[in-house]
Amino acid sequence: MFDNLSDRLQDVFDGLRGKGRLSEDDINVAMKEIRMALLEADVNYKVVKRFTKKTKERCLEADILTSLTPAQNVVKVVLEELSSLLGEDTAQLKISPKPPTIIMLVGLQGSGKTTACAKLAWRLKNSGHSPMLVACDVYRPAAIDQLQTLGDEMGIKVYRGEGSDPVEIARSARRAAIDSLRDVVIIDTAGRLHVDERMMREAADIKAATDPDNVLMVLDAMTGQDVVNVAQSFAEQVDFDGVILSKMDGDARGGGALSIREVTGKPIMFISSGEKPDSLEVFHPDRMAKRILGMGDVVTLIEKASVLAEEEVSKAEQERILKARFTFDDFLTSMKQIRKMGGLASLVSALPGGDKLVADGKVDEKEIARIEAIIRSMTIEERQKPQVINGSRRARIAKGAGVEVYDVNQLIKRFNDTKKMVKQMTGEMTGKKGKRKRRKMRGLGGLPGGLEITDELKDLIEKEL
Repeated sequence: MFDNLSDRLQDVFDGLRGKGRLSEDDINVAMKEIRMALLEADVNYKVVKRFTKKTKERCLEADILTSLTPAQNVVKVVLEELSSLLGEDTAQLKISPKPPTIIMLVGLQGSGKTTACAKLAWRLKNSGHSPMLVACDVYRPAAIDQLQTLGDEMGIKVYRGEGSDPVEIARSARRAAIDSLRDVVIIDTAGRLHVDERMMREAADIKAATDPDNVLMVLDAMTGQDVVNVAQSFAEQVDFDGVILSKMDGDARGGGALSIREVTGKPIMFISSGEKPDSLEVFHPDRMAKRILGMGDVVTLIEKASVLAEEEVSKAEQERILKARFTFDDFLTSMKQIRKMGGLASLVSALPGGDKLVADGKVDEKEIARIEAIIRSMTIEERQKPQVINGSRRARIAKGAGVEVYDVNQLIKRFNDTKKMVKQMTGEMTGKKGKRKRRKMRGLGGLPGGLEITDELKDLIEKEL
């Protein structure tokens, strides 16, 4: 969504990096280009005016103009001001000390509200809560059935209530949650194609009847600057606590996302990209600012990898890899993990400067599927003992995967290179210089590749030595 804005801002910084010293004219030109980039990204013009004014004032300070690296200081200032514009601190849901915690979602029809309810419930469920979804959209055809289907897929209870009065359904949901030992209630309210008095009044009545701990507004990030007008209307009539931005994977200009916090004073709490249940993420202003400026989001990447390592890397796999017995099954597990983390494009774009690689089309998402097809065409013996794969076996594998023998050869070469790397890393941990390596290891907290150093692994290293 922010690709164009990111490219424009990085061009501005590239122009400054060639200068040993910056003059006031240099700053003025840079601020003009930043202002145009933000306006083209559909950021509210009042927000742009305040942002560039404050940024310019800070950039004109003497310690920046006389610095040996003035361009880096300008980038630092823009990063800090952009983080401030997006909200500075990460907003958190309020959890009631006396369950159930009630969360009410509001928004226009088509903003992705019902899907956001289900994603939020999934996120809370994986955090140890027991959520219940409440279907209060009694007007949109099949809205209740949609929520029921999503709840069934995720193993989350859906309360449909009785009758067609959404206020009564919401009111009775609290008692139903207590009776069924649910500690979180998520209310899906009705939306309209535009802001109208009836929708606002109904939302206000549900809020009064349930006294929610959190009122979240779901906004379609692809709507552009108009999301600010919608958010303002809701803030005036049905005060809300935070925003969920849906469809962040779209190709809109994204200016609305940069304007909401400044105009409404309400924080962005979650962002959603894609349709999968786990695609709802906590919004971190500082991390988003870094991504917009092309600095990547390595922290989020590491968090995702840590979760997957805990879920999928078994003790047996750790021991096998530590002994350099890397197999095609391990290789396939790595491919699955990459997919669960959003695919190659998602991983690369999270690295500093990675957005340019994705934009240039240098990341082939289909490659993972091709690798999986080749490995799945192998027998169990071939996966465990790749050295037995001769010419005739390669021809059979290629035919089974629907690829050329050349593709199989390339995968085997890549696998062998990976195995050498794993062997080299594990060899450093178990070789003759192991004592010195182990001393270093104690301060690292983990092995290359995200493997946790457990007591069992330490014992295994001792045996290998």
